[in-house]
Amino acid sequence: MTNRVSYAPQDFQKMCKQAERDHEAKKLVVLMERVKKQIAAEQDSSRRAETAKRPVSGITTESSRVTPPSRTVPFER
Repeated sequence: MTNRVSYAPQDFQKMCKQAERDHEAKKLVVLMERVKKQIAAEQDSSRRAETAKRPVSGITTESSRVTPPSRTVPFER
């Protein structure tokens, strides 16, 4: 037969409370990691958006330039 360890009721309650705190701490750590990943993803997407906007603004300034009239267009009489 195996010897069973019997804990006093107070010790058992303390162990349960400690286990519950440990479990809550683990859940909190998982939640914090998830939030950190979301923040990193948002910052990464905002950086991508900023770099994507830069060439577009360069293109708009080039397209807004006034081009001189072509010399091959016949003049109106």
